[in-house]
Amino acid sequence: MAPFFIQMDLIFSLGAMTMRDLLFGYAFYYPLIMAWMWMIGGLWYYLRWENRYDLGPDYPPAISNQPPASVLIPCFNEEQNVRDTMAYALATEYPDFEVIAINDGSKDRTAEILDELARTNPRLRVVHLTTNQGKAMALRAGAIAAKHEFLICIDGDALLHPKAVAWMMVHLASGNRVGAVTGNPRILNRSTLLGKLQVGEFSSIIGLMKRAQRVYGRLFTVSGVIAGYRRTALHRIGYWSELMITEDIDISWRLQMDHWDIRYEPDALCYIYMPETFTGLWKQRLRWAQGGVEVLVDHAWDLLIWRRRRFWPVALEYLASVAWAYIMLLIIVLYVVGLFVPLPPEWHIDTLLPQWNGIILGITAMAQFGISLIIDRRYEPNKRFFRNYFWIIWYPLAFWLLTLFTTIVAVPKTLFKKRGKRARWVSPDRGVRAETSGDT
Repeated sequence: MAPFFIQMDLIFSLGAMTMRDLLFGYAFYYPLIMAWMWMIGGLWYYLRWENRYDLGPDYPPAISNQPPASVLIPCFNEEQNVRDTMAYALATEYPDFEVIAINDGSKDRTAEILDELARTNPRLRVVHLTTNQGKAMALRAGAIAAKHEFLICIDGDALLHPKAVAWMMVHLASGNRVGAVTGNPRILNRSTLLGKLQVGEFSSIIGLMKRAQRVYGRLFTVSGVIAGYRRTALHRIGYWSELMITEDIDISWRLQMDHWDIRYEPDALCYIYMPETFTGLWKQRLRWAQGGVEVLVDHAWDLLIWRRRRFWPVALEYLASVAWAYIMLLIIVLYVVGLFVPLPPEWHIDTLLPQWNGIILGITAMAQFGISLIIDRRYEPNKRFFRNYFWIIWYPLAFWLLTLFTTIVAVPKTLFKKRGKRARWVSPDRGVRAETSGDT
């Protein structure tokens, strides 16, 4: 009997080794493969579409069809930013547009400032909601009040480039199947390490990701800070959902599952302030992660329908990221447990510090940001942008860890969330600028 038990023990050991190798292989190869997918897809998009005019954001192509547009700006406690936001929106260089500001029950002077601005700007109209209803409901109210078919939506603290609407309308007016288009947010506050890292992230990760996703035909999400919609498409799917914590991810999935095309336009610029504290950044990214899990759970059965197969690559990409987070968690747990309890050799983990694989991932991250510099140099002051290249070396540590832990927290938070509760918004962390000006 002894040889039998020895053989069984050997089989189990080999099985454990195989499983361990699979876990470590996935943990290493997932970010590596995704990085190269984003780089190749981003370069393909750049060479095929983005570089087609080679003039830059200030020179949108001349098109014969320029239908009117409504710019919707939901605002909640934006007294520190609302004057600048409205000034930039009203300075839009487009033949026929209106600006609709929706005051979503603000408790500060936002309503007073908006009414003051509306009295002197005939293009600006203000909609007041007596109590805070959430961003989705504010956007719905703006859509109801809007006169036009095409809706350009930006955040209440965003600064719209004068040509951004023209760039968005190039897509929206190009065909009846275009349901939405998302623009290119650019970060203004870069005075801290977190700010500099996010400049690199928006270029080398978010920007490349959207370009790559556009190459294979579907986007995970439009950017809520700047997005344009066809009202007909919104009406078909029931507009924005007030129950979803990230209305932009949800609306993107529902539009594409209804077979509407979503575009990405990097020349449509919108300038934003991002969190520069760990607390603010954590809250923002946890909200993003929870929004991704929510749409994955809510639309899981819809994804099984064959006619929605074109959306499978985006959904699988996100599902793979969730699996990666939990595999990494398991590896970390095994390492910590192994510090106190002897584990079988096949499950023992010597260290979490990067070895040769960490060097490969680091080189890949630098190559990825180098490609983003080539693509994004037309949207940034060159000297300031190139200075941020030094700081991106910290990106893999800072943001892969952030993605890891926010995903781990977001999954149970979503699964055990109370259903039917309306998503409300609060004033976000807008970096050093907001803190020094007293914003809360």
